[in-house]
Amino acid sequence: MLGKTFKGMTDDLLPWETEPLQAVEDRRTDWTVHVRPELVVETGFNEMQVSPRYPGGVALRFARVKLYGPHKSGGGADTIDTVRAIHVGERRLKKPTS
Repeated sequence: MLGKTFKGMTDDLLPWETEPLQAVEDRRTDWTVHVRPELVVETGFNEMQVSPRYPGGVALRFARVKLYGPHKSGGGADTIDTVRAIHVGERRLKKPTS
């Protein structure tokens, strides 16, 4: 988990996503529905920051839903290692030079 977002979602999109997500539901807890990684969501963001709240250690800042759908398979989605590498690259770019 890298954060939460409802930005980019519309009233029309919310009912549409309910059925596909329920179809790939794996299990539920009191507050969470866990799904199999079969529906790809493309998420845009402005930057990342270190986060002790999320297991991946980073959080997306100003995240927004850009695209849902079968444009990519679940196996083609970025991994947490890829996200961390992007974050390390961002931090290197932001370091002040002397």
